Amino acid sequence: MTDQTARARLFRDLHVKGAPLVLFNAWDAGSAKAVAEAGAKAIATGSWSVAAAHGRSDGEALPLDLVLANLARITAATDLPVTVDLEAGYGADAAAVGETVARALAAGAVGFNIEDGVPPEGGLREAGGQAERLKAARAACERAGVPAFINARTDVFFQKPADRHDADMAQAALERARLYAEAGADGLFVPGLMDETLIGRIAELSPLPVNVMATPASPPLSRLAELGVARVSHGPFPYIDAMKALTEAARRAMG
Repeated sequence: MTDQTARARLFRDLHVKGAPLVLFNAWDAGSAKAVAEAGAKAIATGSWSVAAAHGRSDGEALPLDLVLANLARITAATDLPVTVDLEAGYGADAAAVGETVARALAAGAVGFNIEDGVPPEGGLREAGGQAERLKAARAACERAGVPAFINARTDVFFQKPADRHDADMAQAALERARLYAEAGADGLFVPGLMDETLIGRIAELSPLPVNVMATPASPPLSRLAELGVARVSHGPFPYIDAMKALTEAARRAMG
């Protein structure tokens, strides 16, 4: 067993329904080491933060070569499992997504976020086409011999404001979850979802362990655990808070 395989299996085992894995998203090797020193069990990147740290916007505006070079520096800086946000897979078709995943595996990742939103506009990709992209990602992991964790992100709840989220949207997310599970995904990421009733319904009925994003408006970690969530990501918020602190420190220093 290689070290990467061992980390992949460890990362997979950290996803427990009702005992969420907390991922305080990093954006470079330095922030990854800081998060590790705080007691993290794994390191996750967030595409928004990585792009912002490079002076770019989110939505695959940061070239893939830079994403992977940044990933390689992170995996070299920690012994923890590292999962990388690959946005929509940086590919026009399924084969290209598979190549992206193969390159991320070569850079040391043991997990991936792959979303069904279409960058940069953010509309939803047709579910069957997204399943083919996830199948290509799984095939790339199998060729590499790494049981990497494919976290299938669905942007269903980004299509309407939070006050218009309803049971029909939850059902649409669950239908995608079933299709994505059949395609080889290991987890379902539903950012934008904040309503406790809908979180609980999806966590109960999803064939995949559920990942939600922690926001100032979302339920606390203890409640998310009670609702059956298996993973909680912090997305761009660690970077935003860090940059606010840096700006304030610089302002004080300059009087």
